Amino acid sequence: MMTDTVLEPRILEPRDWATIVFLVAFALIVLAKSFFETRFNEYLRLVVSDKYVKVYRDGSHLMSGFTILLFIVQLLSLAFFAQLVLAHFGYVAKTDWIVFIQILTLLIVFLLSKFLIEKIIATSFNMEEFVEQFNLQKVSYRTYIGLLVLPIDIVLFYNDNPSNFLIYFFIVAVLLINLLTYLASLRNYQNLLLNRLFYFILYLCALEIAPYYFMYYWFTKS
Repeated sequence: MMTDTVLEPRILEPRDWATIVFLVAFALIVLAKSFFETRFNEYLRLVVSDKYVKVYRDGSHLMSGFTILLFIVQLLSLAFFAQLVLAHFGYVAKTDWIVFIQILTLLIVFLLSKFLIEKIIATSFNMEEFVEQFNLQKVSYRTYIGLLVLPIDIVLFYNDNPSNFLIYFFIVAVLLINLLTYLASLRNYQNLLLNRLFYFILYLCALEIAPYYFMYYWFTKS
């Protein structure tokens, strides 16, 4: 008895681009460790010691090669994390590299615009030195978060069916760590902030709360 065999094409989702992004991120980390070995070793202890932020507190370090390398890693890591979360809730496909480029571009434009506005306000209120040091601390902590999120991205990307609990756990963990690191930055400058409390409240409302609110409002409406 002959039976008909029906062949169904197997659709393979392109994942090579994601592997390349992960390799680029790890290559940047290796470069940071190779060219700035002492600083990198101090940086890794940031979660248990504030020695790094005390030694490298000068605002000139904000545009150093070390900071820029880890900032790029942070951008790649957070853009990937955002895409994976959106994909889990059915808004986008996690294997769509065009979506990744769009999220990465939006993130870059948002952060650079925020940075330029901060520079303008800092110059207007004669707070340049403080804002540069404060931004350096925030960048140091947030790039550290980017390093922690990178292995999470890998786990979620290559896991085809992550549970809701796992997704919510990672979201809450990232937000909580970000909040704690921000509070740590405020603690390090609490004496200076008390002397310029009015300007800091203005800075907080205009540049730390309003941009994220408008971004959330735009995303939910669109």
